[in-house]
Amino acid sequence: MRGLCRVLTYMELQQPPRQPEGCLTVAIRIPVRIVVLVLVVPIRLVWDAVTATARAVHRTALRPLGRALAWLGRTLIVVPLTYLGRGLAWVGRVLVVTPLAWLWRYGVAVPAAWLYRRLLTPLGHGIAWVARGVRRVVAAVGSAVGWVVSGVWAGIAWLGSGMGIGLGWAGARVWAGLRWIGRGIGVVLSVIGTALVRVGLILFVVPVGWFYRWVLTPIGHAVAVVAREVAAAFGHAWRIAGHVSRAVGRRLKWLGRQLVGRPVRWVWRTLCAPVLHWVRDTLWAPAARAAAVAGRAPLSRAPGPGQRGRGAGGDPWFDPWESGP
Repeated sequence: MRGLCRVLTYMELQQPPRQPEGCLTVAIRIPVRIVVLVLVVPIRLVWDAVTATARAVHRTALRPLGRALAWLGRTLIVVPLTYLGRGLAWVGRVLVVTPLAWLWRYGVAVPAAWLYRRLLTPLGHGIAWVARGVRRVVAAVGSAVGWVVSGVWAGIAWLGSGMGIGLGWAGARVWAGLRWIGRGIGVVLSVIGTALVRVGLILFVVPVGWFYRWVLTPIGHAVAVVAREVAAAFGHAWRIAGHVSRAVGRRLKWLGRQLVGRPVRWVWRTLCAPVLHWVRDTLWAPAARAAAVAGRAPLSRAPGPGQRGRGAGGDPWFDPWESGP
């Protein structure tokens, strides 16, 4: 408990200065942060362990597996399908596209051009000449009908203007009476509405305002303070749990190196490497040289990256025991 209090005090000192806060905030801050820290630290340890394991699995297993699957897919599927598609495209161009193009040109395009030039063009000129004649006749008839309609419309307009003057005078008188009546009704409704508004203010608005100001506002401030402190406590606890998780991880890494890594390295360097080097120098190299001399294998070949030996003169053959763990 003392250690947790020290950690929380250190985190408080690291934070920027805040504005003066109330007694409620100061009273709930430390207990809430202690409880949240106790709850969050195990979750952060499990989370860091899971993420570290996932990264290791991705780096050591999933990435090489994905590269191998990509190479197999490219070699077994993409390349054969590419050559197959090129072959099918050539066959389709030779057996389908070229014959269809020839058939379209000499079976459809050339006859259609001849038909358009020899038949449709003269027919279109004749239809255009007939349409121009019909248009002239329709224009003459339309002008005559328009002259008659304009005369009839002028008479109707003269009669309508007289009737409009009479109806306008009567409507003005009726509208003046209706407006006077509407003003009276508006005054009555205004008085009634003012009375209802005042009654509503007295019976509803004033009590609701008092309840909001003296009851809901203090409760809302208290809830906001508690929520803000809980959120800040989760943030502090997550950062502290991260420091704890990194410290535990470093200790576990050091322990694994001391208990597993160093013994395995010592066994490899002391026992396995000398035996494998003896097998390489005594059995593997003479057998390879004998096979090269007999013609069953090439005499020499350029070593690839990472295949240069440590022996004098550089053995060109691949050395599977050269690198240790």
